[in-house]
Amino acid sequence: MEIFTAAGFIALLQVIGIDLVLAGDNAIVIGLAAAGLAKEMRAKAILVGIVAATVMRIGFALVTTKLLAVVGLLLAGGILLLWVCWKMWRELQHDQAAQNRANEALSEQDLNADGTVAGGGQTKTFRQAALQIVIADISMSLDNVLAVAGAAREHPTVLVIGLILSIAMMGFAASFIAKLLSKQRWIAYVGLAIIVYVALDMIWRGWVEVEPFVAAHL
Repeated sequence: MEIFTAAGFIALLQVIGIDLVLAGDNAIVIGLAAAGLAKEMRAKAILVGIVAATVMRIGFALVTTKLLAVVGLLLAGGILLLWVCWKMWRELQHDQAAQNRANEALSEQDLNADGTVAGGGQTKTFRQAALQIVIADISMSLDNVLAVAGAAREHPTVLVIGLILSIAMMGFAASFIAKLLSKQRWIAYVGLAIIVYVALDMIWRGWVEVEPFVAAHL
């Protein structure tokens, strides 16, 4: 099995880092969207978000690896991941208040002892929150599967493990991971660095793949 080779083991570590950070980031987005709802609606919205993200990861996993075999899509996927990295970097610079609201919504606990749970945010209807969550889930699930596929490269076992981990983390441990990343910010920055490396590697390999076609048509 390739996970017992040096290259396969390094790819596996990259995939685990990607899954950890992107599952936590997805959970924070779900928590922020649900924070504007009344208490009795928050749990329902968060459940919708986590189930949708899990199902979408399964769906994208079934098609993304085949799509990346199409000439040009590896390059496009790398560019998309670079944009994701920029978005994540900006999110990491956001004020702690937004992170606290998301974590309180996910845990239903008054973590900052201000007398409210997920208070201070904009109020919204369940429909508005659910729509916001589903749109974010589509984008972030695709980002996750692309990043895992890019990091796994030609290691199919690593790819399968990475996709299973992605689904498991989102389905069963998203809230815990979000709180962990909020307390241990360095983990998020390490994961971001891994995704940047994977994106640049995908762009390079995608360009090497596309360059002969470009040269032939110039």
